[in-house]
Amino acid sequence: MGFAEKRGNYWRGRYKIASGKHLTVVDENGKAIRFATKGEAQRAASEAENKYRRGEWRDPALGQETFGEYANRWYEAQDLAVSTMQNYRRHIEEHLLPEFEDKALAGILRTDVDLWEKKEKAVYAASSVKTWRSTLHLIFEDAIDEGLITSNPAARRRGRGKRAGRSRDRGPEKVVTDALGILLTAERAALLSGRDDEFVAVVLKGYTGMRWGEIVGLETEYARPGSIRVEWQLYELDTGELVRCPPKDDSYRAIDAMDWLSALIANHVARTRPTPCPCHGRTYVFRGQGAARNGGHQGAKLVDVARRAEVSTGTVSNVLNHPDRVTEAKRVRVEQAIADLGFVRRGAVSEHAAHWRRNGFATWLFTPAVSGWYPKKAPQEARPVPLLGEPWPGVPARGRGASDRADACWLPIAKGLTPHGLRHTHRTMMEDLGTEKVLMDQRMGHIDGSASARYAHVTPGMRKRLILGLTEQWETALDARLALCPTSPVRMLNDLLRRDAPSLWRHLSGPRGSVVSDRSLRQLDAASQQLLGGTTTASWPTTLCGPDTQFAARQPHPYGVRAVHPQCCCPSRRSTAPA
Repeated sequence: MGFAEKRGNYWRGRYKIASGKHLTVVDENGKAIRFATKGEAQRAASEAENKYRRGEWRDPALGQETFGEYANRWYEAQDLAVSTMQNYRRHIEEHLLPEFEDKALAGILRTDVDLWEKKEKAVYAASSVKTWRSTLHLIFEDAIDEGLITSNPAARRRGRGKRAGRSRDRGPEKVVTDALGILLTAERAALLSGRDDEFVAVVLKGYTGMRWGEIVGLETEYARPGSIRVEWQLYELDTGELVRCPPKDDSYRAIDAMDWLSALIANHVARTRPTPCPCHGRTYVFRGQGAARNGGHQGAKLVDVARRAEVSTGTVSNVLNHPDRVTEAKRVRVEQAIADLGFVRRGAVSEHAAHWRRNGFATWLFTPAVSGWYPKKAPQEARPVPLLGEPWPGVPARGRGASDRADACWLPIAKGLTPHGLRHTHRTMMEDLGTEKVLMDQRMGHIDGSASARYAHVTPGMRKRLILGLTEQWETALDARLALCPTSPVRMLNDLLRRDAPSLWRHLSGPRGSVVSDRSLRQLDAASQQLLGGTTTASWPTTLCGPDTQFAARQPHPYGVRAVHPQCCCPSRRSTAPA
């Protein structure tokens, strides 16, 4: 039984834990409690001794371990996916340790956590702060399980806090696009990279909803006719290392691929002939684009000259190395294209990286494609993508003085759209087609733990309806793109336009390079109204500008190329295209 002990002008409680061994009643910080009366000290001592006998006693000294010491020990004990470990490390090192590192676990109060959260929300997005607090909560929960503390200061009490204005914590609405937007984004991405790889990748992502790491980590053996197996992903760590690991949440799945999509991938693989990468020793469908990581400022490429002169890259090479093998007309066109683009021979060859990098792909390829602007990247400010007006829809001008040679710049397709936004787009497209939820979840790699989902199953009929619906959307997008212009500088898209719908333009387009007649434009208006829901060319913006782009300037484009104006990328030029 506990007893009271007189200590000067106060009493302290003492209780027995073993023969000849007594402890003093202490508070949560391990300091002896000073009682004013003997009775208070004795009652506290007896209660503490009873807790010890029932096995509920906790050594107060345990809570004196600092948060920093425990967080390091906690992190080392985790055995999770590399992506999760990286996120935990970032949360702890960048946001938790600066505030709590030197504080004792038992000394961290709820008010301390609330004050830290308030300071973080003043700088960062509320959704991010919520994630960091969840990590802090998890660390404290494990400390409770180890008996180091008795309560969790990061726990949220239900029904507490500000109710009005909670909508301010919502993140911005996710930007999505449609089938035509996917197609036009893919075309622009290919123009920016100077090859067809990005065209295939953007279309694949938009029509399957695969995650970024699953696209980068798609191995050739899993790209099969009629099906794409998601077995692995390549996850990029902060160090730049790409780790081959299972898909998120072990979402292994087979995604039904439309015949045209399987053919697109098969043709891409046959053309690029991928070889095993040096980092993993495996053969991937897509390779990196090393030159694009510098934002396209390394100079014009051989393919840009070929597109400008409307010849093959082999012809350009012959002009540079064996001009006697090329006809005079082609040689003049190539030399003019070289002069227009500022092509420098030594900058034409670039070794491709093994894999895309998330930031480089988004910064220099995807964002400029959907917005028409290169994003701000120190030391350069955000700026429009400078374009040469021909061939339509414009070829990015590269190298020194690119903006001075530019004729126009792109209008946005879906400003704010991200590569992950194509995953949202695919889900939205399936919703629009009336696809059953169980099939959408299976295709996206989501898990629905509800009771109703347990009794729902994917059927062949569901899959067939979805394949037909997505194919119809793809064909409609191709028809709409064909109505804008019958050709494309992107070889793969150009082949699709010529093969799939030549009849629409057989009577509209005259000889190559000629101006479309007014009668043909009226016919185009009628066709466009049918394809694009009643919108006419009169309501669309002028697409290109400049004295040498009469044909292109009269082509309609709902996501068109903006006419040059004083605030654009080439202030020395003015639009002379008809309004």
